[in-house]
Amino acid sequence: MKRKFTFLNLLIGCFTLLILNTKFNSHLISEELLKVELNKEIKKGRFLIGLKQYLGGQNDGFSKRKTINFATDKGFLNLNSSNGIKHKSKQINIIWRDIPIKNPQMIERIVFGPFSSYESAKKQANKLQDRGFETTIAFPKDWEVWIPFENDLPELEFKKEIFRKIKNIQVTPFLKIDSSFIKLQGPINIYSDEDIKINEINFGKNFYLIEDSYGTWTLIQKIKFDDYLEGVLPYEIGPNSPLEALKAQAVIARTWGIYNSDRFIMDKYHLCTSTQCQVYKPPKIKNKKVQKAIKATSNLILTYDNQPINAFYHGSNGGVSATAGESWQIQDYPYFNSFIDGSKSLNKIFKLPIQNESELNTFLDLDNELFYGSNHSRFRWSKKISSLQIKEKLIKNKLLNVNENILDLDAIERGSSGRVLKLEIRTNKANKSVVLVKDDIRRVFSFIPSNLFTINKLSDDLWLFKGGGFGHGVGLSQSGAIDMAELGFSYEQILNHYYRDAKLEEIEILSQ
Repeated sequence: MKRKFTFLNLLIGCFTLLILNTKFNSHLISEELLKVELNKEIKKGRFLIGLKQYLGGQNDGFSKRKTINFATDKGFLNLNSSNGIKHKSKQINIIWRDIPIKNPQMIERIVFGPFSSYESAKKQANKLQDRGFETTIAFPKDWEVWIPFENDLPELEFKKEIFRKIKNIQVTPFLKIDSSFIKLQGPINIYSDEDIKINEINFGKNFYLIEDSYGTWTLIQKIKFDDYLEGVLPYEIGPNSPLEALKAQAVIARTWGIYNSDRFIMDKYHLCTSTQCQVYKPPKIKNKKVQKAIKATSNLILTYDNQPINAFYHGSNGGVSATAGESWQIQDYPYFNSFIDGSKSLNKIFKLPIQNESELNTFLDLDNELFYGSNHSRFRWSKKISSLQIKEKLIKNKLLNVNENILDLDAIERGSSGRVLKLEIRTNKANKSVVLVKDDIRRVFSFIPSNLFTINKLSDDLWLFKGGGFGHGVGLSQSGAIDMAELGFSYEQILNHYYRDAKLEEIEILSQ
């Protein structure tokens, strides 16, 4: 049953963030530049998407020779900079320069991590907050938790490092007009009534350049929910998926985006474009089936107790879904359960929990045709991995010394779905072992598609990992949803199958 869901009831932890107040007045677009409040944008049905991060720095893979070019085929571009610079042209070139700082600053902080997911970083931040620390969740390369540096910091049992860096340069944007360079100040708003090409890629009509927390810049796009989904669905579930599967994906992608819209609050936008959020790319060609699915489900989200749910989804669950607590170091959500993802006859043949390796091997050998989503390329997989490869992964993650060798691997704890919760790696060093927990298993052993696996030692130097699924296994299985849609299930039935007890509700967007 669908009913109205007002954003006045939306308590998702989105803190109002004032980016900047400037001293000049202009028309409506300029006024939007002066004050960008993240949760107000959500209430108006818009996301701020971090399209390209780390611009102007060493990890800048987008700027060409430290230059970004904005252009339109028709019409004009408008630029408003926070230091009062305004410019109108058919083409805008912005160049990055490293400007020396007169009085270099020492940056110091305590860093916890890296974490394999935002969820694990959030849990660490909550633990530190309970101890009275002010925390920030950051993503300079991997997820980290920062707290201010203190000389008399009490002893903490958490893994941490001290970060120190002298900031002696400022990555600064300049507007290039012929042979002249005009210094700009962020946020910088660039917009047009026509679609804008940025470095020859068509992105949209309304953008910001905003300085991030790492001394570099982010290209941010302001976009309506449904326009955003047009760039998500083709790259998440695929444009050729059945219509009902596309509708289900539209609902959960919208829900996930709203629930997680405070993920990059420190850098003044809602979501990124990678698998750390939802994969998003500006659609080059409008897909009618995708548009139909989005329109048919416009403003619909899943809720539990009048709140948007954390609508996790993934490629393939290997035939058995996971709880959130099996996949991340977080508490479970009531709308996620472990269950066999397949026909009624399958549920009579096999029962959960899967308690050991023997039972999981039996499960993995069941007839694939009984499951939803068995056509996925990694529904069943096996990988032969050498001890050297395992050792290299552990060394890279600073968990093993070069002079240590791998003796044995053992899944010492499994969840009800059979997924490995704790993986012990024993070494030749006396009384030394490394234990990887939940999502850290896939972060460190990136060759493993999922935590649903068994281990067989083939020799002292070779291991066989045999498993199923691709991803964390929580929530909707995209391959499973495709199968269910092809079997005649509606998108409402698909959502009810993967998100038990969640309600389908219509959000009420505030006036523009």
